[in-house]
Amino acid sequence: MRRYVLVPLLLTLFGLASCAALKPGPVAPMAPPPAPAVPPPAATPSPPPAAPVPPPPEVEQPFFVEQGIASFYGKAHQGKRTAAGERFNMADFTAAHRTLRFGTMVRVTNLRNGKSVKVRINDRGPHIKGRVIDLSVAAARALGVRDGLARVLVEAFPSDQLQSKFPP
Repeated sequence: MRRYVLVPLLLTLFGLASCAALKPGPVAPMAPPPAPAVPPPAATPSPPPAAPVPPPPEVEQPFFVEQGIASFYGKAHQGKRTAAGERFNMADFTAAHRTLRFGTMVRVTNLRNGKSVKVRINDRGPHIKGRVIDLSVAAARALGVRDGLARVLVEAFPSDQLQSKFPP
């Protein structure tokens, strides 16, 4: 009976001994990777000289800027004389302003949607407090004004002005 106990005990000891880890020996250092082949400095072509960068174009500055509420007028005024003496046509790109000279071209930008139009000042107005410009129906439609009022930016640039035969 002793024999039957001794055999499994020996097998267990051999199994444990075979699972034991051996001490790792010293590892030989790896050779460094070869250096990339670099041509000598004289063989490297130099980049061509950079072309001179032109200065940025000057941004034109407006001589008049105003921000506020725009309204429009149309049918009730169609065909009537404006303050400049011409007949109002609601299909033209015209506007009324309190102080700008007649014939002044202004860029009106709807601040809600970014649309912009150029209109010619040919009348006086608006006559309602808080408004900065009255647009013709055509100009208001081009700006996307649907409710009758819009928040706008009014700018007058020298390059937009019509060449007049009359001095300022």
